Amino acid sequence: MASPCCFHLPQQPGVQALALRMEEEVRRIEQKYSRYQEDSVLSIVNRSAGSETLIDAETVYLITYAQACFEQSDGLFDISSGVLRHVWDFKKHTLPDPLKLKAMLPRIGLNRLSLSNNILTMPDSMELDFGGIGKEYAADAAARIAQDAGIRCGIVDLGGDLNIIGPRLNEHGEEIPWQLGVRNPRDPEQAIATLPVYRGGMATSGDYERYFILNEQRYCHLLNPKTGYPAEHWASVTILAPSCLLAGTLSTIAMLREASAIEWLEEQAVHALLVQPNLNIVSLS
Repeated sequence: MASPCCFHLPQQPGVQALALRMEEEVRRIEQKYSRYQEDSVLSIVNRSAGSETLIDAETVYLITYAQACFEQSDGLFDISSGVLRHVWDFKKHTLPDPLKLKAMLPRIGLNRLSLSNNILTMPDSMELDFGGIGKEYAADAAARIAQDAGIRCGIVDLGGDLNIIGPRLNEHGEEIPWQLGVRNPRDPEQAIATLPVYRGGMATSGDYERYFILNEQRYCHLLNPKTGYPAEHWASVTILAPSCLLAGTLSTIAMLREASAIEWLEEQAVHALLVQPNLNIVSLS
């Protein structure tokens, strides 16, 4: 998952074997949908662009979910926008050539993809990238294994994308929430706020994960698929939702919605903590 991952589980008989099963599931999902693995399902799908491809039920589910997110976000959440990485290089600290960036935009647009009876068809110029949903989906899958084994307390943490299985128990056996820190986007090793969470998903999208600063302007990796340029209104958005997958999706969409994020999140009826570049906090509950 290209990030530190851990499981917080209660000490009880069989927990080590359970943790290994959870880890195996995370690794299975990573291998299946990694664009870095030539034999991954995602790589096979991308190589088959321009022709029909038979895909399995799990892949159908993820693409169908992504299509729903595309529609609900007015096209801002688009798993075909990963092609922008061909013109954006955050290691070089330089802006892309405007003409090359403009030429990339017609390759983006999940509405041009067709999925029917497990048959996927997409334009030969299109690539899918599950980077915006894969880790969150894996966190939920690992948590589900723990829950099916009877675990009612714990956290799955995949690089900061969390599925909170259930609340902590104090010395009296009473349920109490986990106190989960929200990273300071200008000092990520420190927390800017703490949220009490009993269960569900928690995810943060921010402008501090991959970025560069040029002429005092910050350019982050969260790219608007309509313009090709980074989101810049919020420093970070943290969402609490019923699942990690949903929390991650909503946080990304909110970052890309920029100034209209608050009104949109209020319509979604989720808890959110939005941090402005000057570190002012907007809290929704």
